Amino acid sequence: MIWRLEAMSDDGFEGTVLGTLVMPYCSGIGNLVFAFLLGMDRGPGSAVVENCFVNNVTNMTLLIGLPSLIWSMSVAGGGGEGGKKGSGRSGVKRAAQLNRLSLLLTLVAVLFFTGATWALARDGKLDFGDGLVLVGLFLFWQSFHVFDVLKTNVRQGRAFSWMLPVNLVLLLLGALLIYLSTDWLVGWSGENEFVSRRLGWLSGWLMVLPNALLAFYYGWRGKPEVIYSSQVGDGHICIPLCLGIYALFNTLTVPALLETGVVILGAATLLHITCVLVFGALPRMVGVLLVVGYLIFLAKGLKGWSPS
Repeated sequence: MIWRLEAMSDDGFEGTVLGTLVMPYCSGIGNLVFAFLLGMDRGPGSAVVENCFVNNVTNMTLLIGLPSLIWSMSVAGGGGEGGKKGSGRSGVKRAAQLNRLSLLLTLVAVLFFTGATWALARDGKLDFGDGLVLVGLFLFWQSFHVFDVLKTNVRQGRAFSWMLPVNLVLLLLGALLIYLSTDWLVGWSGENEFVSRRLGWLSGWLMVLPNALLAFYYGWRGKPEVIYSSQVGDGHICIPLCLGIYALFNTLTVPALLETGVVILGAATLLHITCVLVFGALPRMVGVLLVVGYLIFLAKGLKGWSPS
């Protein structure tokens, strides 16, 4: 999938648009399939909520914090110090400013989607009507980015190449393999008491591995805006899409973890917005705080596990 994503980055999808519009489907397809299968099989809704929040909290803390400790996480075109001076770098500065604005919009969307989910779940459940609202919000968000790509290509006088359908087919084949493996995983977990009792947490960690691969690959490639937008954009697959899809099949009784997850995600998102606005980057000290915050979240989650 990374192989074809690299090709698509030269085919009309660049920077934050690639991370927001294309990558989330590749890294988040496991979560999406997991929610669909449990919805079809009337599986436990609590496992879907745990899966989604473990995925999102890991994205917004650990998988953005760790790369910031190794590479620069500047989206301002200058390693987090506001960019370099010089008229020859005006084009680079302009692209960095656009990436920064796109990232801020994506982060604000996290607050909006998480807040909308919390508001719909205040009665203790997410039913079919709530699911329609959550899925509709996600589709509107994606259509916004599709039109943004089309406008950018028209403005720059460029078009998608003939390889775009081929790349999409190859990505769909990868998604099919994930569907088959996730279907097997859900079936196998029902035969294993330890796994079935902790399916939400374990599947959340498993399905966050593609996000980790993307984060460190694009950190190595020196594309911090793609790291940021891919991790944030992947969260939109889980909230609101995955929760909405499950609610279309079954009424989801809201566990206590949802409210805790909303608080953690809201705090992390506000911290990211502040850093991007003030520094144009994620300082290493903030990255340390994010990693420590994830370890605390992890410790509290594991505290309820019995040794059996």
